Amino acid sequence: MSPLVFEERPARGEPEGLLVLHHGRGADERDLLALADVLDPQRRLHVATPRAPLTLPGWPGYHWYVVPRVGYPDPDTFHAAYGELAAFHDELWQRTGVAPERTVLGGFSMGSVMSYSLGLGADRPVPAGILAFSGFVPVVDGWEPQLAERQSVRAFIAHGRRDPIMAVDFARRARGLLEGGGLDVEYHESDAGHHIDPAHVAAAVDWLAGVLS
Repeated sequence: MSPLVFEERPARGEPEGLLVLHHGRGADERDLLALADVLDPQRRLHVATPRAPLTLPGWPGYHWYVVPRVGYPDPDTFHAAYGELAAFHDELWQRTGVAPERTVLGGFSMGSVMSYSLGLGADRPVPAGILAFSGFVPVVDGWEPQLAERQSVRAFIAHGRRDPIMAVDFARRARGLLEGGGLDVEYHESDAGHHIDPAHVAAAVDWLAGVLS
């Protein structure tokens, strides 16, 4: 059983799909909850927002893993969070009755890293899509992206060229990796910093509606 704390925003009726939003570094489960109504204004989807399991001395909020170097998560804390998040996803699918193939895994910054990781992990079910705001596909011992059997996965990548935390090159690399593996990628850049650019949100709304139509 997953110990992760979480919030939910239910669908208006029977859910047509599931959207799991993973928050960024130093935030919590409430950080992206309001984004649910923006991305899914008709409330077709059940939305869940889990809290990362890790707290760090001297840092506010919650974290998915320790960051020795951007792009390269600490293996021990990464795999611990990966396991807890996998259990959370499994329980969510069982409880809601919504299948992985009707699920989009999304997030911001460190939350996007976890979305890529759980969405592309060889030991995990294949989701409908990955929604990645300002993130990267991680390089970490003991985990590799599996693309060969995931051509059905659609990805939305949005990143700011002025991001001082995670350089836009990470997004470009993710795009190249996924497209090279045969995945459908919708890609957006802007002059934003390390935040979700409102200019990208309208495109994300349309993309999400199309993936879970």
